[in-house]
Amino acid sequence: METNRQVVVITGASAGVGRAVAQAFARRGARIGLIARGRTGLEGAKREVEALGGEALVLPLDVADAAAVEDAASQVEAAFGPIDVWVNNAMTTVFSPIRLLEPDEVRRVTDVTYLGTVYGTMAALRRMLPRNRGKIVQVGSALAYRGIPLQAAYCGAKHAIQGFCDSLHAELLHEGSEVGLTMVNLPAVNTPQFDWSKSRMPRKAQPVPPIFQPEVIARAIVWAADHHRRELNVAWPTTKAVVGNNFAPGYADGYLARNGVDAQMTNEPEDPQRPNNLWEPVDGDFGAHGRFDDRALDRSVELELNLRREWIAAAAAVGAGAAAVALRKPRRMLAALSLLCSATAAAMAATSQRPRFFSAIAQRISTNAARRTT
Repeated sequence: METNRQVVVITGASAGVGRAVAQAFARRGARIGLIARGRTGLEGAKREVEALGGEALVLPLDVADAAAVEDAASQVEAAFGPIDVWVNNAMTTVFSPIRLLEPDEVRRVTDVTYLGTVYGTMAALRRMLPRNRGKIVQVGSALAYRGIPLQAAYCGAKHAIQGFCDSLHAELLHEGSEVGLTMVNLPAVNTPQFDWSKSRMPRKAQPVPPIFQPEVIARAIVWAADHHRRELNVAWPTTKAVVGNNFAPGYADGYLARNGVDAQMTNEPEDPQRPNNLWEPVDGDFGAHGRFDDRALDRSVELELNLRREWIAAAAAVGAGAAAVALRKPRRMLAALSLLCSATAAAMAATSQRPRFFSAIAQRISTNAARRTT
């Protein structure tokens, strides 16, 4: 996809992941429609976008309002031209046992998190399908595959997004459409949401460690906008949740029963009177990061491997071929091992990992092989 001056729409753009995504696209000179409820945060995001070389249009609205989302899409195209990328990121949650949830709270979380994604996707499709181009990126989660205690409303909404996207994938394939769709599944992220989400927990909320910085997520989302990938897991905890729930859901139930509640709380007492953003924005310029900078990781090894899995597959194929030859001709075993280690080193170098270990092994094997043949 052409990246020069892309037109991008980002929901939930005033803070957290959406704010980091706006910054990442701005560095590429994108023209960005910034959607969220809080004007103050949107104005802060706009200033950052412009300082980084992009353009921005501030669109204060509630994504639970389908007509408002549709109108925002029209405003973006009137200002910047055809939309190339639409990122559905807006969400809200309630930290609460199910027995204490109010029906209107569940509906509100569903309206924003699930229906907000649906309405954004529909607005994007109305414009992308006739042009037969464009990319929709859904901000998914490990919780779209494995629910956890105290966030039932949010987990249900994320599961719904996954099912919605399954249907859309099949429809796009049936129609032979070139419009792309990728769900980027997040781990725990250091964002301000843990200080403004409604909570009935006795202690302050936190993301379940390990925690990643929002810039890690932004890198994945920008990459997803340019590449054809059905789903992209950002970090190992996400993959572990998906695989674990598929193969051992009962074990996952027990593990979360023992660990899943306390892991979502710090040791600091919660203030039950603090403002929350369930019904109205906690308007302010909060930026991308939450209060967990001292614990958050600024890099995901799995993401780097995932983004370059074609390189790794190629290296593995070369190594497998070399091993097959070696098995037929034992004298070539050392040469095959050397080739496999060299291929692994090349793959790791392509992922910005440290290939020296495998390079050293390859060199030593090659030296030993040379000695044996002399």
